[in-house]
Amino acid sequence: MRPFGLMRDIEKGEDTLRAPLRGRELLNDPIYNKGDAFTEEERDRFGLRGLLPTRVLSLREQVERVMDNYSRLIGDFDRYLFLTALQDTNETLFYRVLYENPTAMMPIVYTPTVGEGCRKYSRIFRRPRGIYIQATEKSRAEDILRGAPFSDVSVIVVTDGERILGLGDQGLGGMGIPVGKLTLYTLCAGIHPAKTLPVLLDCGTDRRELLEDPLYLGWRHERIRGAEYDAFVDAFVKAVKKVFPGALLQWEDFGKDNAIRLLDRYRNEVCSFNDDVQGTGSVTLAGLMAAMRVSGTNWERQRVVMYGAGSAAIGIGRQIVASMVKAGMKDADARKAIWLVDSRGLVHLGRRDLEDQKREFAQDPARISAWDLGGREAVLLEDVVRNVRPTMLIGVSAQPGAFSEAIVRDMAAGAERPVIFPLSNPNSKCEAKPADIMAWTGGRALVATGSPFPDVKVDGKAVRIGQCNNAFVFPGIGLGAVSCGARVIPDSVFVAAAEALAEMAPSNKDPGAPLYPPVDEVRAASRRIAVAVVLELQRCGIVPPDPIESVERAVDANMWEPKYAVYAP
Repeated sequence: MRPFGLMRDIEKGEDTLRAPLRGRELLNDPIYNKGDAFTEEERDRFGLRGLLPTRVLSLREQVERVMDNYSRLIGDFDRYLFLTALQDTNETLFYRVLYENPTAMMPIVYTPTVGEGCRKYSRIFRRPRGIYIQATEKSRAEDILRGAPFSDVSVIVVTDGERILGLGDQGLGGMGIPVGKLTLYTLCAGIHPAKTLPVLLDCGTDRRELLEDPLYLGWRHERIRGAEYDAFVDAFVKAVKKVFPGALLQWEDFGKDNAIRLLDRYRNEVCSFNDDVQGTGSVTLAGLMAAMRVSGTNWERQRVVMYGAGSAAIGIGRQIVASMVKAGMKDADARKAIWLVDSRGLVHLGRRDLEDQKREFAQDPARISAWDLGGREAVLLEDVVRNVRPTMLIGVSAQPGAFSEAIVRDMAAGAERPVIFPLSNPNSKCEAKPADIMAWTGGRALVATGSPFPDVKVDGKAVRIGQCNNAFVFPGIGLGAVSCGARVIPDSVFVAAAEALAEMAPSNKDPGAPLYPPVDEVRAASRRIAVAVVLELQRCGIVPPDPIESVERAVDANMWEPKYAVYAP
């Protein structure tokens, strides 16, 4: 493990890199490899003469060649495989291709296509990326982490593969998520790939088809739980603190029984956050803020119904409450405005099967005592919509079609501009299609989705559907934390991030425009959010005060643009 020797001159826009490799070793390392873009001088200096074709290409010419080949591919999964191979060969070129084509590439390298990559991980495996730690190796976690290629890691994304997108337990295949998330850290926030580390905690799997697959690469063991699981995670966190004490740790796609519990357990012990909980909450909050600006309303007038009560819903609920309280509402009143519905019906304190993590948003049974349920004990989503008359309806259930025509029409009857966010990923798990929502509401709905959807025609006009994509917030939050050396990330940071993103909503200037900026503005959003994050950390007294000009310089210093550095021996 060695430091990454990149030296940046921000004013001149030049990078210099100390390359510790020569010859084929240099060509075979994706972080250092330039391929046929190595200059004549570099070919002589690093023993590359004769190992490359005669002509020296520019980065621009390499991008053109990649895009020519990319354009010949038909399916998204084939494109995913093509880009993965490029990433494994030449990371600078890979990121330059993404940098110049973010709208087209983000759905390929992450949601929704990455879900298929996780499902087929063992069958498409070519080259290892990141660190794999099996539960039986917890005592060796520190030594295993020291096997990372570089010592100056800024961001770690870790998963145990139990709840991958809306696809459930994918075991070792869950590694596709940390790899994909860190790809977005580099694309969206400029964190250099050598300063990122994906980690898979192999806790086994309960998916029978994986355990019986002769090509499955993970631990063939039922998923561990309880004290054994906790001891494994604790050993990992302690190892991170020793090996990478200054790194940000992002928890990703942990199961509902562990996501919030682990976040609350370690958030003050190591600089960390959970994107499924806090990132989802922050980016959703930004869209809701933008929607209220369009409708000219405020938090006191909102009634929020969420279908799905897992970690994403809890995260969204927490951020809404924090924003409501900041706006002047009492905490108790804010929680009363949020109605969670899970697979068994409304979350309320009268239920005997209520999990602990849902209790913070459980309604008082007295509030539903007068509802006509037709003799049923369960309070279904349609009952809640009919009686609560929500102004905001959010889907995080992974139940396709859950927002039926009857439910959407019922909601729209009680809201002038109904806010409907079917957020489940991938598209096949979405609670309702935007085109249907617009048709059922007469084009009045303010809609955002988790994955990209095509434009919708309303009165003959194409309406772009904003994407409530975590990529708009988590890279900027991480960039901000890294830029100021934060050791803890309080909840108020995620509200600050949401406010910064809401300021960029196209709907602020045109009520008919989307609630989120286009994907090609994600890098600008990350910078804006990073600055807001640092300022909020200063306000909280977590990091020393600094003028905003110094904050911006620190953020810019951590934003790498994919281009070839000048190599020094």
